Amino acid sequence: MERQTQWLPPTPYTEPPAPEPEPEPPAKSQARRALGPLAVAGAIAIKFFAKIKALLLLAPKLKLLTTSGSMLLSVGAYTLLWGWRFAVGFVALLFVHEMGHYIQLRREGVTPSGMVFIPFLGAAVASRSLGGSAVAEARVGLAGPILGSLACALLLPLAAGHEFWRALVFTGFFINLINLVPVVPFDGGRAMAAMAPWMWFIGFALMVVAVIAFPNPILILFLLLGGMETWRRWKVRRSGEEGNEAYYRVTPRQRFVVGAVYVGLIVGLALGMDATFLDRSDRL
Repeated sequence: MERQTQWLPPTPYTEPPAPEPEPEPPAKSQARRALGPLAVAGAIAIKFFAKIKALLLLAPKLKLLTTSGSMLLSVGAYTLLWGWRFAVGFVALLFVHEMGHYIQLRREGVTPSGMVFIPFLGAAVASRSLGGSAVAEARVGLAGPILGSLACALLLPLAAGHEFWRALVFTGFFINLINLVPVVPFDGGRAMAAMAPWMWFIGFALMVVAVIAFPNPILILFLLLGGMETWRRWKVRRSGEEGNEAYYRVTPRQRFVVGAVYVGLIVGLALGMDATFLDRSDRL
């Protein structure tokens, strides 16, 4: 009797299942979840800063980024948030602030290469030098808040009877005060070059606290920019190269004058903000 064999199809090959990953310790998992958003925000800020840096390098070659063109662009961007009237006033106050830097640079014998406005980041006057000494750098840095504060002070009579002007003047005082943070490249950091360069690290620590308390991409961008520039300036100052010993040579009288102007600006701007503050707690 013949034996009959039944044909069976070959069994398909399947890879063995991958071993399950070991669960992370609770502390490590919680730390990763907490740092995740900050890491993402930091990566976004770095990319954004790289684009802004490239934009600034191309600024002199792009007609859109001339002073008038970038001003119009900024007015359009701020109009989306605050309306065109406030946007025009705000950009005008920024222009006056930057003109303070521009005028002082010319007084120091430096020809600025241009002024550029960047929506939501402010404005900047580009130049190859800040005057050749730490005292000149401090004068250039403080000239912006000085002229900007005077412009806001001239608007105080209008602010006394109209909420629009009051809000605009308050914002102007606030912007000039923020620029006095003692870390480069802010105006306060320029003043510290002639007073006490070690204060750059105090200013950087204050920015770290601000980022932790109010995390947002703009603050993170300023933190990265301030950290890189502060570290670069400190290394150059400590290296003894490029004639920086003479650059940072400041007389006690010069240091006193810069310090008096710096502290006076902080006090005056704080008083201006207090005088124009709008209490809206009763409208909530």
